[in-house]
Amino acid sequence: MQQMIQQKLDEIEQTHRVKILFAIESGSRAWGFPSKDSDYDVRFVYLQRPQDYLSIEKKRDVIEYPVTDLLDVNGWDLRKALGLLRKYNPSLMEWLDSPIVYREQPTIRQELREIRSAFFGRRTALHHYLSMAASNYRDYLKGETVKAKKYFYVLRPILACLWLQRETSQPPLEFQTLLATQLADRPDLTAQIEALLERKIAGGELDLEARLDDLNQFIETSLRELTDYARQMPSDPVCELERLNELFRAQLKTIWGFR
Repeated sequence: MQQMIQQKLDEIEQTHRVKILFAIESGSRAWGFPSKDSDYDVRFVYLQRPQDYLSIEKKRDVIEYPVTDLLDVNGWDLRKALGLLRKYNPSLMEWLDSPIVYREQPTIRQELREIRSAFFGRRTALHHYLSMAASNYRDYLKGETVKAKKYFYVLRPILACLWLQRETSQPPLEFQTLLATQLADRPDLTAQIEALLERKIAGGELDLEARLDDLNQFIETSLRELTDYARQMPSDPVCELERLNELFRAQLKTIWGFR
């Protein structure tokens, strides 16, 4: 798969005449709960040629490919990514923390991680994870039988919300870290979740099973309490743009020699 991913990244650079600044793994593999048959969610940030940014014809700022059985590949233009960083987009924040890196220009992710603390949007992040948890719970876990793997796609954003209640930093990417820090006082639930996690990692995608009532009760209580908490949060501050502009110009100079 590494070779296939590298070939795809080369193809993207050649076909679209861009330079990939970094490419990482997103989704269950980065979060720490892949199954043996999980696909690869490759995400990347790229830089177009200077003349493309200076053209009167606006080019798309996203590169997307159809999802296959093995690969889900798409990426954002750096200018788009920096605009999303200013708004503190949690998906981009997770790309910056991914432990699985396929390609990276020197220092770029580190520079973005250093900048993001100035743009930290606690309310934005909490609403993002809360919406993700609520929609996945509503769509997949309210029946008498449920697809058990979906518990992780509800529990992880809930645990991220609990982190954001207590901390002023981006939640850890790894599910196991969130579980250990946010449910340390609930060994009963932790044991049940860890057993489910072991089954998911050891085998294929989990099939339909009877609903886990203890987990559902925890989820429903958490969603209700977090929704009340989110309503009372103050708005995030609006941050200035010049630091992001400087990084954008610096990357044009470094990658393309633009002056």
